[in-house]
Amino acid sequence: MWGGLVVEGTWSFGLAILFVALAGLAALGSNRLSERTRIPAPAFFLVVAAVAVDVFPALRELPTTTVQDVVTIALVVLLFHGGMDIGWRRLRPEARAILSIGVLGTFATAGLLAVGAHLLLGLDWRTALLLGTALAPTDPAVVFSVLGRRKITGRTGVLLPGESGANDPVGIALMAGLLGATSGGALETAGGTALLFVEEMAIGAALGVAGGWGLKLLIRKVPLPAEGLYPLRTLAGAFAVYGLTTVAHGSGFLAVFVAGVLLGDVRAPYKKEIERFHTALGSLGEVVAFTLLGLTVPLWTFTMEGAWTDGIVLAVLLAFVIRPLVLTALLWPMDLSRGEKTFLAFTGLKGAVPVLLGSYLVSSGVGDADRLYDVVFVVVVFSVVVQGSLVPTVARWCRVPMRSVELEPWALGVRLRDRPEGVARHLVEEGSPAESSTVDGLDIGEDAWVSMVVREGHIVPVNGATRLRAGDEVLLITGDDRKAIADLFTARGT
Repeated sequence: MWGGLVVEGTWSFGLAILFVALAGLAALGSNRLSERTRIPAPAFFLVVAAVAVDVFPALRELPTTTVQDVVTIALVVLLFHGGMDIGWRRLRPEARAILSIGVLGTFATAGLLAVGAHLLLGLDWRTALLLGTALAPTDPAVVFSVLGRRKITGRTGVLLPGESGANDPVGIALMAGLLGATSGGALETAGGTALLFVEEMAIGAALGVAGGWGLKLLIRKVPLPAEGLYPLRTLAGAFAVYGLTTVAHGSGFLAVFVAGVLLGDVRAPYKKEIERFHTALGSLGEVVAFTLLGLTVPLWTFTMEGAWTDGIVLAVLLAFVIRPLVLTALLWPMDLSRGEKTFLAFTGLKGAVPVLLGSYLVSSGVGDADRLYDVVFVVVVFSVVVQGSLVPTVARWCRVPMRSVELEPWALGVRLRDRPEGVARHLVEEGSPAESSTVDGLDIGEDAWVSMVVREGHIVPVNGATRLRAGDEVLLITGDDRKAIADLFTARGT
C-alpha cells in the first residue's frame, strides 16, 4: 500500500515537473517567435497563461497573494539586475532626467489618466486615481525584447531603463499610500499619503545606498571558497537589502535598484560570472512574472464586464495622448534630438508592475476591483502587443542610435589570482572621440597602450594605424588618468 502511494506520488510530481519544463521551453522558444512577428515575448506569456486558466479551471485556485509574493521576488531580481546593467557611471549624467520622467512623469501620468477614467468610464475620483496609479509604471524589458539583437545606445539607452527603475518603486509606493488613505486606516488625507510616499522613497534611497556600499565591500574584501558562491552571495545580498528596507517601512524596490546601480561599475572577483548569473535570473524572473500574472485573469469574464472596451479606450488614451503630452513637457528642456524625444514619448510600454498593482486592488477589497483588474490587463496586453510591435518601426523613423549585438558563444579569458591593476575594457560609443580615430591618434598618454580590439566578435590585429569603429571593444593597459581615458570612448554630451 505504502509503496503504491509513493509510486503514485512520484508519478504525479514527475508529471508536474514535465509540464513546468515544457512550459519553460515554450516560453524560451517564444523569443524566436517574437523576433519574427515583432510581438514582444511577454505578450505570449500573458495571453497563453490567461487561456490556460480557461482550459484548465484548476489553475484558478492559485491564491492571488501567492502570485503577488512570487512576482515581488521576480521584480526584486529584475530591478537589481536592471540597476547593475546601467551602473553609476552611465546613470550619473542622466540622474536629473531620470528623476524628472520617473517621478514627475509617474504623478502626471497617474493624474491625467485618472481624469480620463473619470470622464470616459464614469469612475468615481478615488477609483479613477487608483486605476491611473496602477497603469503609470513602465517596463523597458518589453521594448528590448522586440529590438532583438539591436541595442539602443547613447542617452536613450540609459533613460529607458532608468525611467522604469525609478517609476516602478514610485508607482508601488504611491499605490500603497493611496490604499492606506482610502481604506479607513490611519492615513485618511492626501497629506498623509504624501507623507507616506516621501518616507518610503527616502528610506528606500538611503538604505539602497548603504546596502550598495555594503555589498561592494563584501564582494571585494571577503573571499569565498568556490566560484559558484559569488553570484549566490550577491543575490542573497540583494534580497537582504529589500527585506531590511521593507521592514524599515521604506521602498524595497527602490533600494534594490539603487544598490544594483552602485554595484554596476564595481571591479570585483568573478564580476563577469555575477553579471551573467543575474542576467539569466532576470530573464527567468520576467517569464515567471508575466506567466503567473496571466493565470490570475480568466478570459471568459471580459465580455461579461465590458473590460475589453474600457481597457482599449484607456490604452489608446494613454499611449497616444497622455504619455506623449507628459514626456514632451518633461523632455522639452533636455539636450536630446527630436527623434529621441519622440521615441521616448512613444515607448512607455506597460508590463508586469501594472498588473501586480491591479492585483493589490483585488486583495485590498476595493469596490469593483475585479473589473479594474481586467481593465489593467487589457491595457497591458494592448501596450505590449500593439505598441510593442511598432517599436522597431518607430525607432527607425526616429533614427534612434542603435547597434547590432550578435551572439558571441565563445569566450577567451585569463584567470588571475590577484586583481589586475591598470587593465580597463571600454566600448567605443557612436560619436565618441575614439570613433574613427587610429590607435596612435588616441590621446591616452605614454603610460597606456591598447592591448586588444574585438570587432563584431572577432579579434582585430592591433597596430598604430588600426582605426577604431563604433561598437569596438577595446582592452587597454592604463596609467593613473583612467577617467580621462574613459571619456575618450564615451559619446559627447552623455
